[in-house]
Amino acid sequence: MINSSGGRSGRRVDYGRTYVVRPKGRHLATIVWLHGLGDNGARYRFIARLIPTAVSYTLLIQTRVLHSFMHAISWSQLLDSLPLPNIKWICPTAATHPVTAFGGFPCTAWFDVEDTSIDGRDDTEGLDASAAHIANLLSSEPSDVKLGIGGFSMGATVALHSAACYAHGKFTSGIPYPITLSAVVSLSGWLPCSRTLRGKIESSHIATRRAASLPILLCHGRADEVVTYRNGERSAEILRSSGFSYLSFKPYNGLGHYTIPEEMDDLWKWVSSTLGLNRSR
Repeated sequence: MINSSGGRSGRRVDYGRTYVVRPKGRHLATIVWLHGLGDNGARYRFIARLIPTAVSYTLLIQTRVLHSFMHAISWSQLLDSLPLPNIKWICPTAATHPVTAFGGFPCTAWFDVEDTSIDGRDDTEGLDASAAHIANLLSSEPSDVKLGIGGFSMGATVALHSAACYAHGKFTSGIPYPITLSAVVSLSGWLPCSRTLRGKIESSHIATRRAASLPILLCHGRADEVVTYRNGERSAEILRSSGFSYLSFKPYNGLGHYTIPEEMDDLWKWVSSTLGLNRSR
């Protein structure tokens, strides 16, 4: 077991409650699902359907008005509704700490963020800490169960960071990455540490092989006003050019920073096919 700072001695990270959705059939896979900024493991908010487009998303969060505009639905309920009876879903909650993008306003966040851009500053310590926490959650799963990580928005960013750590064989800190991943999903996220990714993957034959064989699904709305579509598109481009050739990128016309049934249908079909669950119940 590694500590919550990615294997380094550092500040203690107090994560929130973890929610678990048990498989309805034979347990063949476990996926950790990561929420977005300001949410928790149980809640997901369909933002764009309820917030007037003229209202600033960031301003609403900073002034605490956002919650009155949102209808909450449980992430665990949403995942439990998917026709994936052989999957155990683990939905953890990030720690609460000040976020630079919100002027130091404290909220649940997997890492500190200044802006939701592939070109932004990378909080490698925070990314490593969250990736280590997720790896710990998965490390106790049965050895014959396939492991995956997915998420929305900044949760998707941590999932992609975990993919890079798995391929490279270690966290940014240099501590070995302890688990084997079989699938990674990013909804409305962006790729962190993009400037150094290719060099890490090309540093060894093992990293190159792991990157080429890891299935990754990226989904992004063309109308995303929080993590722009170009950031999602560039993330896919950099991943591919770095050797992650087993990658699917799905764009959605008119989709903002939220999910829709079409996207969730694509998710469960991809997961079922990728993990070989089509004939299992």
